[in-house]
Amino acid sequence: MKRFLIVLSVTILSLVLAACGGNESNAEQTATTAATTTEAPPLPADVQAISTAITATAATTTAAAQADANTYSATGEFVSPVRSELSARMPGRVARMYVDEGARVRRGQPVLLLETQYSQLNLQAANAEVARAKAARDEAARDLARKKELSAKDSIPRATLDRSQAAFDQTSAALQAASAQASLLRQQIADATLRAPVDGIVAEKRTEVGARLGDGGVAFVIVQLSPLRLRFAVPERYLGRLNAGDRVTATVDPYPDEKFEGTVKTVGGVIDPKTRTMFAEAEFANRDGRLRPGLFARVETRLD
Repeated sequence: MKRFLIVLSVTILSLVLAACGGNESNAEQTATTAATTTEAPPLPADVQAISTAITATAATTTAAAQADANTYSATGEFVSPVRSELSARMPGRVARMYVDEGARVRRGQPVLLLETQYSQLNLQAANAEVARAKAARDEAARDLARKKELSAKDSIPRATLDRSQAAFDQTSAALQAASAQASLLRQQIADATLRAPVDGIVAEKRTEVGARLGDGGVAFVIVQLSPLRLRFAVPERYLGRLNAGDRVTATVDPYPDEKFEGTVKTVGGVIDPKTRTMFAEAEFANRDGRLRPGLFARVETRLD
């Protein structure tokens, strides 16, 4: 009986100690959970860097989206505002060519010469006729002056004076005709030299030395280089936001690190019903001539 009581006491004591230990464990777990809930542990350094980068990227994307709303970008092609097909005023055979295809030319620069041998001979004959007509006119003028003096003294009849006056008028008319013929031949000789009508570049050469140019025959095609126009398409929704006078920038593949500045000259025209776009043209000074007609470009402009 005594032994049974001892075993029972030991068992009760074990149960009490176990209960106390469980309460302490639960208390520690509760305290740890509370501490975790109150303050989160700091992130590792690499995770913090990624989080910062994501935040910065989101801010940059938002700013870029706001900027894109006021910026319009498109692609276009440079075109020349002047394209001249150069032809001779008079038919003739090509005697000399001063430029070749691709050459830069200035306004008034000679580019081609037609043969003028026959015109030169005709001009010599015309000059001789001018000299003869002038001599006849001068003689008629002197005779008319003498007849006027005699007529004033009533020394000759009126009919004689009238004949002298008619002779003077006829020789004067002959001199004018000879002078006009000489001037015409001089102009033909001058027209035998074809000159560039604008500052630009020779886009096409359509004749050679010895070839004959007929009436309306095109010898060269010259396009203007300065200024140039950049034509690009604009959606119809930007009709009220893009205006003449707006500044634009263009980039081209031959000069990837450089931006060229231009000014919008034309906006509008007829809206294409298929694409719902209209055309716009911007003018670029191109004083150095580096931009060329037909060059592909990317254009960007700020919208009002």
